[in-house]
Amino acid sequence: MSGHSKWASIKHSKGKADKQRSKIFSKLSKEISVAAKLGDKDPDMNPRLRSAIQAARSANMPKDNIERAIDKSSANTETNFENLRYEGFGPDKIAVIVEALTDNKNRTASNIRTIFQKSGGNLGTQGSASHNFNQLGIIKIEKKEISDEQIFELAIESGADECISNDNFHEIQCPMSEIYNVKKNLEKIIANFISTEIEWVPLNSVEVAKDRVETSIEFLEALEDDDDVQNVYSNINFENN
Repeated sequence: MSGHSKWASIKHSKGKADKQRSKIFSKLSKEISVAAKLGDKDPDMNPRLRSAIQAARSANMPKDNIERAIDKSSANTETNFENLRYEGFGPDKIAVIVEALTDNKNRTASNIRTIFQKSGGNLGTQGSASHNFNQLGIIKIEKKEISDEQIFELAIESGADECISNDNFHEIQCPMSEIYNVKKNLEKIIANFISTEIEWVPLNSVEVAKDRVETSIEFLEALEDDDDVQNVYSNINFENN
């Protein structure tokens, strides 16, 4: 669990002032377009689109970009994106799950396999790594929105199982089937959310020697840098490094 939270914190703190802002916007735009294409264009009627827009706002994506991404869903009728999951083991046998959104699965599979191989890891079949994780509903909220004590009480009252306050954000965990019910309850008090997603949370974390941590971070970042990759999850434990 701790490794999951720490990696999320590393990504969160690096992401805001990142020189790769355009890459982040590109991934968010893709998710908005696909969500709008697959469902209603009104975010109030489409939970996936609502979550994508909230994530975009949290990343300071301009309103025009968000509206363009929604409009693109109507114009882009010939391009079909698929949600794909890849599993494998990276350096030091850390378990990794990669979620991609792609219009060319051969390209994506080839790119991801290359990143795994370059790190000394290997891409496995579906199920090879996911048994090391639980799939949970994860709702993230900026620290400035609400105090640690208040969010803990609110989370439990809203039907969540767990509430963890990190350095940068509060993270609420619940069964994935309950995520939108919990979110609806939270929205009565909280207006702004960083994200609302189904995430893979490790059951047990793997310790990596201090001198090997940088190698693991480079591997995970290489995966995240791929244009088709939307999310990367790992069971590495960063806490003691």
